[in-house]
Amino acid sequence: MLYIDKRNETSTTKFLFLGLGNPVELQPFFFLLFLVIYLVTSIGNIIIIILVAANQHLHIPMYFFLGNLSCVEICYSSTILPKMLSDVFGGDRTITVRNCLIQYYFFGSCVGVETFLLAAMSYDRYLAICRPLFYTSLMNKEVCLQLIAVAWINGFMANSIIVFLIAQFSFCGSNVIDHYFCDLSPLKKLSCSDPSLFELIVLLLSFIFTVAPFFLTFSSYICIIFSIIKIQSIIGRQKAFSTCSSHLMVVCLFYSTLIIVYILPDTPTLRHLNKFFSIFYTILTPLANPLIYTLRNKEVHQALRRTVDKLRTIF
Repeated sequence: MLYIDKRNETSTTKFLFLGLGNPVELQPFFFLLFLVIYLVTSIGNIIIIILVAANQHLHIPMYFFLGNLSCVEICYSSTILPKMLSDVFGGDRTITVRNCLIQYYFFGSCVGVETFLLAAMSYDRYLAICRPLFYTSLMNKEVCLQLIAVAWINGFMANSIIVFLIAQFSFCGSNVIDHYFCDLSPLKKLSCSDPSLFELIVLLLSFIFTVAPFFLTFSSYICIIFSIIKIQSIIGRQKAFSTCSSHLMVVCLFYSTLIIVYILPDTPTLRHLNKFFSIFYTILTPLANPLIYTLRNKEVHQALRRTVDKLRTIF
């Protein structure tokens, strides 16, 4: 059971975001920037979901996972960006402890779901390239549904435990969060409770629900790269790489920034750098995903063109 420090009985009911630290005169610019990013992210990912649902030739595991990934990206953006827009436009940078926990719950759950989805997509590409003869038997509709269910259930279940433990914390003293959203590190820093047991549980859950999917993703692509190298013809290599290049770009963008953010020591000198990299995986990655898949993926690109052509004939 978590030990609650009773030395300070003044309980914090609200937190104050310091945000990105942008000057007042630049706030209209940042408001417009974040609004455009939110709209493009939401519309782009909704378009991918519609394309996958409406086009029969995209009803295969790879795009089934992609549609679910787009749902996660919309959740990401809707968890963080509306509050950021409200802070910049209205000037009220406060958030209640309850709403802060809710924001972190959905944000952390989305991170967990995405790690499992990226692992499932990597495994799908591994089977398609390294085990093509067994692909249809190993990656059928039932397996896809099971992998999707595991991703969503595990992501939200693991973070439910973490949020439950945070809810037991006593927040006293400073209520200033030097960030633009409720993340685990600043919440733990503001607590006056003993975090020893909490840190141990978080470490265990991180290994099971984040590190394990990462190594599955990493090992899948190691096998994929070696299999592509073994292909004799240049055209064959290009064709094999084109089936996984978009996903590989998304994986590199997501994990590189995520690792940097949580490996960087939390010092005043590196705090702004931490915020900068946080923007990449919380805001820019959801924005980049639909752009990467529509511009670099032939099937999605062709499905988009066919859909646009149909709409032109109607209107």
